[in-house]
Amino acid sequence: MTRYAMVMDTRRCVGCDSCTVACMVHNELPLGIIFNPVITDGPKGVYPHVHMVHIPLLCMHCEETPCVHACPTGASQQDDDGIVWVEAAKCMGCGACVEACPYNARHKDRKSGVVLKCDFCKDRVRGGGNPHCVDTCHQRARIFGDLDDSTSEVFKIVNGMRTERLYEDLGTEPQVYYVIGLGGQEA
Repeated sequence: MTRYAMVMDTRRCVGCDSCTVACMVHNELPLGIIFNPVITDGPKGVYPHVHMVHIPLLCMHCEETPCVHACPTGASQQDDDGIVWVEAAKCMGCGACVEACPYNARHKDRKSGVVLKCDFCKDRVRGGGNPHCVDTCHQRARIFGDLDDSTSEVFKIVNGMRTERLYEDLGTEPQVYYVIGLGGQEA
């Protein structure tokens, strides 16, 4: 069975925000809504030993989805491949899923009243492509694939390197993994 996941290699990310812009353009997001911001930690240290780390964020497409369970209308859904998404026609804009998400990855559109979020560009992915944020990352800091496919790069990284997931202690089983290191390193 397919189980989609993403790896963020912070050693490669240079904080250019190409992923953020590609996502905003592709999804035609309203001003003020960003599905995948890049947070910068630093600079730290004392010259000439200064470093910073860029941490790309997005929906974690958790296996255990507090947001889906909080939705009273069934608008928040999770497919068999792990992709978590919102069916706009069913969303009443109550914001229960926004409050339930520990990753702040859901956003209520002021104009339509519906909740918006990253869906891993599900139509593109299911057609054999990558999410737009992955394809636009010139540093290859974002790696996307099937975690159940032992030949995929995502499988090899998650099972062969030290990776971390955000807020693992919450039990949500996020499907976004991080390779942690100082930014701008060769990987």
